[in-house]
Amino acid sequence: MTEPVIICRCEDITLQDIQELIKQGKHTLEELKRECRCGMGPCQGRTCTPLIAQELAKTLKTNTGDVVLPTFRPPTAPITLGALAGGGKHD
Repeated sequence: MTEPVIICRCEDITLQDIQELIKQGKHTLEELKRECRCGMGPCQGRTCTPLIAQELAKTLKTNTGDVVLPTFRPPTAPITLGALAGGGKHD
């Protein structure tokens, strides 16, 4: 038995996982991202998104450039409740 090929190191997702989801009808990067969290780890998809796009293009018999990228959102930073309430540090 061969070792699984890890596609998304951050979320520990294998090539087999991605292929199975594609067989189940997940045909966009956004659908795959929502289903298995690929691209949502610390690297934010910089490693796995191109690999998954290649697999999608191969399966769907299209060019990698035709695969629509998922929605990217800027990282968030925690804020204090006082900042939301408009109060100062000692209010």
